[in-house]
Amino acid sequence: MRRLALPLALIATPLVAQTAPDTQVSQTRLKADVERMVAFGTRHTLSSQTDPKRGIGAAVDWGAASFRAIGKQCGGCLIVVLPERMVQGDRIPTPVRLRNAVAIQRGTERPNEVVIIQGHIDSRVSDPLDFMKDAPGANDDASGSALVLEAARLLSQRTYPVTIVYALLSGEEQGLFGGRLLAEYAAEQGWQVKAVLNNDIVGGSHGSDGVSDDKHVRVFSEGPRFDLDPALRAAQRRDGGENDSPSRNLSRFIAELDDTALTVRPIWRTDRMGRGGDQIPFLEKGYPAVRFSVAIEDYDHQHQDLRTEGGVTYGDTVEEMDFPYLAKVTALNIRVADRLARAPMPPAPTMKAAVSTDTVLEWKPVPGAIGYSIWQRRTDQADWPADPVIADVVATSASLKGVRGDDWIFGVSATGKDGTMSPVASAVPGGEFAPLAKP
Repeated sequence: MRRLALPLALIATPLVAQTAPDTQVSQTRLKADVERMVAFGTRHTLSSQTDPKRGIGAAVDWGAASFRAIGKQCGGCLIVVLPERMVQGDRIPTPVRLRNAVAIQRGTERPNEVVIIQGHIDSRVSDPLDFMKDAPGANDDASGSALVLEAARLLSQRTYPVTIVYALLSGEEQGLFGGRLLAEYAAEQGWQVKAVLNNDIVGGSHGSDGVSDDKHVRVFSEGPRFDLDPALRAAQRRDGGENDSPSRNLSRFIAELDDTALTVRPIWRTDRMGRGGDQIPFLEKGYPAVRFSVAIEDYDHQHQDLRTEGGVTYGDTVEEMDFPYLAKVTALNIRVADRLARAPMPPAPTMKAAVSTDTVLEWKPVPGAIGYSIWQRRTDQADWPADPVIADVVATSASLKGVRGDDWIFGVSATGKDGTMSPVASAVPGGEFAPLAKP
């Protein structure tokens, strides 16, 4: 792909030695993890916290135990924590204990720089308040949780300069409570969150209308970022950037990793129409976050009581899943996380071009970067071009003579010592891969 390597003279470690471990993804392990989660009967947030065999308490305990077992395989490289709080809301009529199972693989060089891979472990049936019925939640979202565990197994066998966090979240179906808890935990820890990869409903390829698609995965990303203050919002209206949030550029970065097995279909919305996911609390904090979800949703087997009506079987069961497809989405997540964990943070470029025939870009040095590339695209162009206009510079500024900034969007990416490039950060108001205000 276009942003993976510098000229050989600038590369300290051959890229072949840094190939992502996505080829080791196991459909057998993914299926076993999904079946184990389904076996808890229900993982509803209001279900039992103490029953050792049924309910959300047993499921979260199992998730934490799975992370600890994975950590033993890498010599104790995972720190397992269970952030918790009491929560209440429209779908939680009385306060209930909420816990996430989180594993932290600390980086060797820039441990405060963090990539998060997450899915939600809770489940539900037709009535979001019904915690008594069986709610297998196979695709929604044991699939995403199994993906997270598989990513932890494979990525933890390697060391990275930055931290990777693997998270199984609770309370998504009751109002994104687990995502909000982790986003606030990240802020409390002072993490510099480079990317959040939220995986929710990633294990099916057949729709309730008979349409099937196992060749694509949707990646949702917000447009104007949520945390723009009035001054930055006004600057964005004036100078552009509505299509250049960090999350949108993260989705472009992910789409570049397409292969013949699975192609990213970028969806330029925060989430599906009228719906939401655990990436949203991170966006509200100003962290770059995207949602992975199936190309085709099956509404008969999602948020449904187990039943048969009019010859149609309803319910989110293992039998309705496509594990070869889940393996492909898992491999894509691993490739993305591997690249992000090796690359530096994107720069925070600014542009000077008003009332001028030239354009000047400036940015501060990025820890871990050995070079920078400058990108240019038309304001009505969806994606960055195949090649930068300036590649592999060590300076922290660039002057584009005779280029009138009015007609273009510019961006800058940073390159690490092994040749891996960061996502592009756009030189527009709010283009930084960091919160714009205090969390």
